[in-house]
Amino acid sequence: MLIGMAFPSSEKISELIAHILDSHHLDEESIKVNRAGAKSAVIIAVDADDRPDLDKLEVVSGDISDALDAAEANGEVNFGAGYTLELSTPGVDTPLTATRHWRRNRGRKVAVTVADRTSFYRIGALNDAETSAILITREGKKLQVVEHELASEAKAVVEIEFANVPADEQALAELTYDEAITWREENK
Repeated sequence: MLIGMAFPSSEKISELIAHILDSHHLDEESIKVNRAGAKSAVIIAVDADDRPDLDKLEVVSGDISDALDAAEANGEVNFGAGYTLELSTPGVDTPLTATRHWRRNRGRKVAVTVADRTSFYRIGALNDAETSAILITREGKKLQVVEHELASEAKAVVEIEFANVPADEQALAELTYDEAITWREENK
């Protein structure tokens, strides 16, 4: 162990593993580096449109571990007494903050909070520019379609559902953005 090396920041870890994530077609969702006692923890969350399974995460974890070990061996970083690598996908309680989060959760129920008021919707299609999403809500027995600007100040989190998705909501969620807008106009 070389004494002068810096303990790696989240940014340095991101730099070291970017090519690995790219080669596996994964997006970095978050990196946390916790320096603690005998072993530090490197906690990385990744995701992809095709939802990585455990086998893929195992392969990627091995590749990342090799890269971090090589960076330490060549003097780029210093983990001190060692590190534990945790690789996972984001939990369902992770806020929808990027366009890809909305796209990947199409058909799921979401809680959208604006100015301390929370409403529940089902996520539909994104527009071609990926700046707006269709949200489906139910007022009594009547379905409604609204447009949600992704750049808004609203906070959104996927809701866990235990019941089957109502068929009419699922059908609307599967429509394209333009088809959903047309449906809304025809069902006023």
